[in-house]
Amino acid sequence: MQHFHFKISEKSMSKYALKPLMLIVLLSFCCFSSVSAQQMIYDVSIEKNIMIPAEDGVLLATDIYRTAADGQSVLEKLPVLFQRTPYNKSGDRLMKQAMLFASLGYVVAIQDLRGRYASEGVFIKYNSFEASDGKASIEYLAQLPFSDGRVAMWGTSYGAHTQADASKLNPKGLAAMIINMGGMTNAWDHAVRQGGAFELGRELSWAWRQIPLETNDSSIKAYFENEKIEDWYKRWPFEKGLNPLSVAPEFEDYFFNELTNSDYNDYWKSMGLNWEEYFEQTADVPMVHIGGWYDIFLRGTIANYLELSKIQNTPKWLIIGPWTHSGNANTFAGDVDFGADAAINDFFDQYQLKWFNYLLKDNMHQDLPKSSIRLFVMGSGNGTKNENGRLNHGGYWLDTDNWPLEGEKLTWYFHEEGILKPEKPISTNASTTFTYDPERPVPTIGGNNSARLKDGGYHQKEHPDFTGSLPPFLPLKARNDVVVFQTEPLEHAITVVGPIKVKLFCSSSATDTDFTVKLIDVYPPSADYPEGYELNLTDAIVRMSYRNGRHERDLILPEEVYEVNIEPFPTANVFKKGHRIRVDISSSNFPRFDTNPNTGEPPGKSRRKIKAENTIFHT
Repeated sequence: MQHFHFKISEKSMSKYALKPLMLIVLLSFCCFSSVSAQQMIYDVSIEKNIMIPAEDGVLLATDIYRTAADGQSVLEKLPVLFQRTPYNKSGDRLMKQAMLFASLGYVVAIQDLRGRYASEGVFIKYNSFEASDGKASIEYLAQLPFSDGRVAMWGTSYGAHTQADASKLNPKGLAAMIINMGGMTNAWDHAVRQGGAFELGRELSWAWRQIPLETNDSSIKAYFENEKIEDWYKRWPFEKGLNPLSVAPEFEDYFFNELTNSDYNDYWKSMGLNWEEYFEQTADVPMVHIGGWYDIFLRGTIANYLELSKIQNTPKWLIIGPWTHSGNANTFAGDVDFGADAAINDFFDQYQLKWFNYLLKDNMHQDLPKSSIRLFVMGSGNGTKNENGRLNHGGYWLDTDNWPLEGEKLTWYFHEEGILKPEKPISTNASTTFTYDPERPVPTIGGNNSARLKDGGYHQKEHPDFTGSLPPFLPLKARNDVVVFQTEPLEHAITVVGPIKVKLFCSSSATDTDFTVKLIDVYPPSADYPEGYELNLTDAIVRMSYRNGRHERDLILPEEVYEVNIEPFPTANVFKKGHRIRVDISSSNFPRFDTNPNTGEPPGKSRRKIKAENTIFHT
């Protein structure tokens, strides 16, 4: 275990600096045990609340950590590592990261976003100021006398979005980015909306959690501590001004903008919500794109890597593990474990440090990818229950330079009686009809969620821990509104790595409705799991009025048959011998996605709900 001390300096580096508190603390971190013996460990000095001016004069509070020795900051010009966050730059997690990086030879800057904590201005989620604020801050930091002119960014989730936003304006000095679980390609396509539906669970729970942090009003804090978000899901849809978010108008405004702007319009093309519209002007710098098979931003992580690799010259890397949002350090996702190798080696902070040493100091580490893509293929485990009560699903890492991988394209067809097989059906009039009732939607059981929804892999069975589940808590396959197609037990293992596409021929009695699909790895019964284990891998939704990627709403004709293409997020999984490949089709996945009321009324403005008779054709 290494020990070091840091000092918070009172000396100002900006005429805007606030007078900070003098403090000297001795810290110890067991995570330093994996630091290379060749790396010198320094003292660290901190200057708090340096107020960097944005282009419009708003002052952005920034803490700067500097390498120090014998109580003095070193004179050597060093690279700057920079993160912009809405989650409090003075939080323990970020301070520990900054201390680690600065103690090993970097200048580190952490900034509160506009309107958050110590920064001036008004915060609005995914606002377009993030790009210009980031650009101004990067160029400020690059010109500091102790900076070598290179500024590299890191951060997870919102801290990843702020990197992407800044890069869209190609700031002078930006040198590299480690984009972890974020950087939306297009929020209309994933993370905020998907297939025309609204990511209700994620967006509502994020606002629910952030509003109490945003206010000094004790009554508002108490209100959100006492109100249960699960109760309010039951009151969906909301009316503006008549829901809990109305106590914080800026939060309610962006929430309803996301909900009601259902067409792909200029709102979704703004810098804060879109990257693909700005790829051509993005800074050409080395980027490490890190994602998880169960992460909400997976589609964007892959797309950003692919598209920027095509048009830029600097190297790009793609790393996808079996992780949920921010789950890099875990061997598990939800109720499923993937083995010791699944977690990033050492601590994730150390892993990012190795990348920065390579990108900024040309110090290659053995455990960094030798190829441009590193993927974790799930599913090589023994299927027992481990000591923590999780399924041993297992898996292994695969290095490649190609996405998708070279290999066979597998096509399977939906047959009568719930059969899934490679042969085309010969029946001429087979179909399955189910009733979709928006008052009794299929509950979300894991998947690519975030915020307060339980994400990751789970046995697809209703449970008290999942919103919307009801006694007697039966498997989802037992519901009348879930149509199941599955293979016979596999005679040999099949490894599936890459994009998943589902083509439906379907109709509805309504003028608008939804169809959902879910890919499942079905374990046979075992001593630990007598009823088997039905593991969700990936899923998706399409709102029929936005079928096949339509950018403008177009209602359907009742009873008309439509061909609909649905693309769940990609996955990588071994379906072992004796397992089944299963596809579940329904019309809801709540509260991850908002429910379609089936009335054809404008999204987010319906006060009525009606049942729909939805039909899947398998001819």
